[in-house]
Amino acid sequence: MDQEIIFLVEEAPEGGYTARALGHSIFTEGEDLDEIRSNVRDAVRCHFEDKDMPRVIRLHIVKDEVMAV
Repeated sequence: MDQEIIFLVEEAPEGGYTARALGHSIFTEGEDLDEIRSNVRDAVRCHFEDKDMPRVIRLHIVKDEVMAV
């Protein structure tokens, strides 16, 4: 059992966010970060059985920012 699962959260080009688990086949989307948090919890609960459930979900939020020179 893994103690922790890590999700890479990125802004989607069409708006909202996507979240992809590292090392597992779990993917979800959401309109905002609150929805991503909720959807990630739901996806993890659906993916794992109780005995294999990670204790911690870590979100690594990547945000691109463009600045003028």
